[in-house]
Amino acid sequence: MKNIMIPTDFSENAWNALLYGISFFEKTHCVFHIVHVSSMNTNASGETPMYISPEILEDSLLKESIGKLKELLERIQQLPLNPKHKFETVALYGFLTDHLKKEAKERKIDLIIMGTKGASGLKSVSIGSNTGNVITKVPCTVLAVPENSTYHRPVEVGFPSDFQLRYNVKILDTIRDLITLKKSSLRFLYISIKGEELSEQQQKNKQILADYFKDTEQSFHMITGKKIDAAVQCFAESRNLDMLVMVAKNLNFLERILFRPTVEKISYHTKIPFLVVHE
Repeated sequence: MKNIMIPTDFSENAWNALLYGISFFEKTHCVFHIVHVSSMNTNASGETPMYISPEILEDSLLKESIGKLKELLERIQQLPLNPKHKFETVALYGFLTDHLKKEAKERKIDLIIMGTKGASGLKSVSIGSNTGNVITKVPCTVLAVPENSTYHRPVEVGFPSDFQLRYNVKILDTIRDLITLKKSSLRFLYISIKGEELSEQQQKNKQILADYFKDTEQSFHMITGKKIDAAVQCFAESRNLDMLVMVAKNLNFLERILFRPTVEKISYHTKIPFLVVHE
C-alpha cells in the first residue's frame, strides 16, 4: 500500500497532477491524501502573521476548504472506479511547506505529486514557487507534473548526474521501484562542461549505478561543451524522454537543471514530469 500526498489549490493544474497520479499508479494499491493548505498571510511589513482564533478559522477558511475538498471528491467519484485506490482529504491553515513536512512524516507518505504551472515553469525558487519550495524543503520524494502533461507510460527515463556523489540504497531503491513498475529504460546523462574526463571517484560511482541497475535496460551518455540546462534540453529532445529523475542530495546540480533555465528554448521543465528523490 502506497501513501501518496497530492497538495491542491483546486486549480485545473492540480487536478491534472491528480489524474496523472491516478493513472501512474493504476495497478497499485494506494491511499491518495489530498491536502489543501490555506495560505498564512503576512502584513506588508513582513511581521508575524496576525493571530486568528480557532473559532474564526473553523467558521471561515477551513470551512470553505472542507467544502471545496468535498466537491473535489465528488469530481473524483465521476472517474472510472478503481478498487485499489482510496482517497482522503485534509484541510489545513498555515505555511505550505511546514504542513507538508508534518503530514508527510505522520502519514508515512511515499511520494508527493504536484503540478507545475506557467510558461516559465519552475523558473526560480526565489519567486516563491510552491513546487520549488516543496522540492527543496520537504524531505520526501516529489513527482512534479507540468500543467499540460497527460499520462503515458514513461518508456524513456532520463537521469542526469555528475557522478560526484554516491547515492544510498534508499534513493536507488526508489528509482528502481519506479523503473520496474513501468518497465522503463534508464538513460544516464553526464554533462562535461569542458570536455574533462571522469575522475577515479566518478568512475566508481558510475559503475555502482551500472551494477545496481544491471537488470534494467540502461545506457550512459555524455554531452560536452554546453550549459547544463541546454544539455538536458538537447538530451530530452534527442531521446524523446518521458520523465526526468534527479536526486535532491546534489542540490546545486539540481537547481542548475530545474531553476535556472537561461533561454526561452529551455522547455523540458514545462513539458516533462520529473521525479526528485530524497534520502
